[in-house]
Amino acid sequence: MTDSKYFTTTKKGEIFELKAELNSDKKEKKKEAVKKVIASMTVGKDVSALFPDVVNCMQTDNLELKKLVYLYLMNYAKSQPDMAIMAVNTFVKDCEDPNPLIRALAVRTMGCIRVDKITEYLCEPLRKCLKDEDPYVRKTAAVCVAKLHDINAQLVEDQGFLDTLKDLISDSNPMVVANAVAALSEIAESHPSSNLLDLNPQSINKLLTALNECTEWGQIFILDCLANYTPKDDREAQSICERVTPRLSHANSAVVLSAVKVLMKFMEMLSKDLDYYGTLLKKLAPPLVTLLSAEPELQYVALRNINLIVQKRPEILKHEMKVFFVKYNDPIYVKLEKLDIMIRLASQANIAQVLAELKEYATEVDVDFVRKAVRAIGRCAIKVEQSAERCVSTLLDLIQTKVNYVVQEAIVVIKDIFRKYPNKYESVIATLCENLDSLDEPEARAAMIWIVGEYAERIDNADELLESFLEGFHDESTQVQLQLLTAIVKLFLKKPTETQELVQQVLSLATQDSDNPDLRDRGYIYWRLLSTDPVAAKEVVLAEKPLISEETDLIEPTLLDELICYIGTLASVYHKPPSAFVEGGRGVVHKSLPPRTASSESTESPETAPAGVPSSEQPDVIPAQGDLLGDLLNLDLGPPVSGPPLASSSVQMGAVDLLGGGLDSLMGDEPEGIGGPNFVTPPAAAVPANLGAPMGSGLSDLFDLTSGVGTLSGSYVAPKAIWLPAMKAKGLEISGTFTRQVGSISMDLQLTNKALQVMTDFAIQFNRNSFGLAPAAPLQVHAPLSPNQTVEISLPLNTVGSVMKMEPLNNLQVAVKNNIDVFYFSTLYPLHILFVEDGKMDRQMFLATWKDIPNENEAQFQIRDCPLNAEAVSSRLQSSNIFTVAKRNVEGQDMLYQSLKLTNGIWVLAELRIQPGNPSFTDLELSLKCRAPEVSQHVYQAYETILKN
Repeated sequence: MTDSKYFTTTKKGEIFELKAELNSDKKEKKKEAVKKVIASMTVGKDVSALFPDVVNCMQTDNLELKKLVYLYLMNYAKSQPDMAIMAVNTFVKDCEDPNPLIRALAVRTMGCIRVDKITEYLCEPLRKCLKDEDPYVRKTAAVCVAKLHDINAQLVEDQGFLDTLKDLISDSNPMVVANAVAALSEIAESHPSSNLLDLNPQSINKLLTALNECTEWGQIFILDCLANYTPKDDREAQSICERVTPRLSHANSAVVLSAVKVLMKFMEMLSKDLDYYGTLLKKLAPPLVTLLSAEPELQYVALRNINLIVQKRPEILKHEMKVFFVKYNDPIYVKLEKLDIMIRLASQANIAQVLAELKEYATEVDVDFVRKAVRAIGRCAIKVEQSAERCVSTLLDLIQTKVNYVVQEAIVVIKDIFRKYPNKYESVIATLCENLDSLDEPEARAAMIWIVGEYAERIDNADELLESFLEGFHDESTQVQLQLLTAIVKLFLKKPTETQELVQQVLSLATQDSDNPDLRDRGYIYWRLLSTDPVAAKEVVLAEKPLISEETDLIEPTLLDELICYIGTLASVYHKPPSAFVEGGRGVVHKSLPPRTASSESTESPETAPAGVPSSEQPDVIPAQGDLLGDLLNLDLGPPVSGPPLASSSVQMGAVDLLGGGLDSLMGDEPEGIGGPNFVTPPAAAVPANLGAPMGSGLSDLFDLTSGVGTLSGSYVAPKAIWLPAMKAKGLEISGTFTRQVGSISMDLQLTNKALQVMTDFAIQFNRNSFGLAPAAPLQVHAPLSPNQTVEISLPLNTVGSVMKMEPLNNLQVAVKNNIDVFYFSTLYPLHILFVEDGKMDRQMFLATWKDIPNENEAQFQIRDCPLNAEAVSSRLQSSNIFTVAKRNVEGQDMLYQSLKLTNGIWVLAELRIQPGNPSFTDLELSLKCRAPEVSQHVYQAYETILKN
């Protein structure tokens, strides 16, 4: 009779009856009662009131009854912790039962009872079970340690269970070894900094021996553990590969993928000249192909992993193209994935086969699949140059079918083909223009507009075509509006006389009638370019475009290397690192492939350069539009655009002068009423006197290293100070200092990750400041910043950013972004980093300027206890670009006359009187004269800092 009868009763007053039955003397009745309790619990009834009665039933020799009671106990121990303590004695007793099944059952249940109060009582029984003579008990106890560690990590460490677990790796039973490895891996993941799995050649050997005799899940645990090991040389890597290879023929696909992960990782260390390397490549293909004969869901997981493998080592599957041909009954998700891999494997040898397949797919009924197939034909043309002509004619045949979505996809990919092979297939433009009216998707319309604008000189009625799009300008998507604006400006630059009205119309639509900031900004830039310097506009807008790369959706090499280490896990299906989807980032460790050995580097051939090694053949990665959009939405913390300095005063214009001479310069004055965040000029009062002076000289000096004035010693560098404590930045600590070396200013940063999760995607931005300091390049942190890791970065700066007077003058406000958040801090930079190398005046000029600057601009300062004589003072200051113009001795006192120039062209003149004090220390009197007296205090501070350090 089945147990279903226990689930059918719905009597009231059941609890009382069950209570009576549980306390019955008859064993059978007791067992029946416990089964009824478990049935009620399973359907969601609250039977916690029977806790003491059920626990009393534990004292039995009947294994089935014991299992049921333990099941009940696991479920209700958390809600009845005080009662659960009653069961402890029975656990202790059961752990010494002669039957190993009961001992194992007791230890398994102990691990599942997550009650702090009773964990310490369980340590003794667990210790005995870890050393039990029966391997079944030992393997169960190993997993129990991991569970206990999750409840109370400190207790497990204090009791020495971790050392016992490490000893179990050397156990004679392979299942015990596998469970010990699984438990240690689990604990190590939640504590990335602890070196629990201290793998060495001896322990690896034990694991490999156990590998052959484990169950399939035991094999997966061991293989995953091997994947975290880095062999000491290529010989060891090859030896491990040889012993792992037999796992490729396992029936369980998870074992196969784990073995592939180990081999892909260790192949990185093998030289490509080795015969074994070629053998290994051949052995990897059949198991991957076999995975594709499973059911669709497994196929999809296999295909996502194969996609990564093909990007890393296409040679593995280059002869297996046919396996990826789509079957009529494949689900759409499998079809799309196969299509992607087909394109990655496309080469000159198999392109004819691939194109015939793709043309077939383009006539299918599934719209998404057809679109992807048409796009794939274009990608083949870009990837395999010899096939481009055949691809273009295939696309033209598809356009002739007049199927709307096929035509639109074909136009999008033909645009890319034009970008890859300019001046080769433009004869097809006429055919494309015939289909203009049928385009209703933004991407296709934008592609067609780009083609018309780019080849306007070849299309007689280009102006009419673009004008037809202009009629519904405000109803178009942003993508189309931006493309239309650029296309009409291109057309105007190619045929200025005929299209003046058209360009005026689109510029006013984009700037005055649009509320999209991107469109407005682009409109203003074109407007100002055209109105100030049409020749420059032509050079900018009609510049030769770089050829697009063959693969536009390759995974970025460092991310690919990380994902290869996660083959067979969710990360390899999502194609994202675990930190991107594991909440809180607990236990997420960034992995990377082992470094290539010297022997393998020397024999590297450019065609098969690994993803991490740049080579001339390696295609650039163009980020997908979605990524760019995401970055813009997060925060635009890119490097600033270098441009001319801001004007020091703002001239308000009354009327908008379309294409007249009124829009003075790209970053110049704003017409009244037209707001644009990029063109806000600080009002005159906000700029310190003379800060608007031409910066040209200062900027050219930054790079003019041949003038011979600059000294190589470099100016004084202050020690690093903490600018952003970890407390205020969710675990990110930033300390730094500023340096100036041979005309280049740098911000030397030290980033420390004191959080528990990995930090990536760093970017930096400065607020407007008194001297226009801005990053000259993006903040590049080349590898993800792991917990407790520190990285040193030198960020080059320039002085062509936006200017605004700060209080104090040398205040710099900084924003730093990473994958966690955006953080803000401010710091004071020492003014001497802005002293330029050509700051030495000639004597006559010095005299004339000193007299010319009014006396009220003179400031007096004292520098006490300077440990240097006149000669040393002059030399020390010169290394920081404060130059001695003349030197005199008046009544036993040395007088130094000095000049310095700031990056924005402000000159500061100084008279330094050196009064000998006691033999080793002297006092200095400093007089400073400058047309912008507010800088004097900061120049004095620079003098004091340089001379006293």
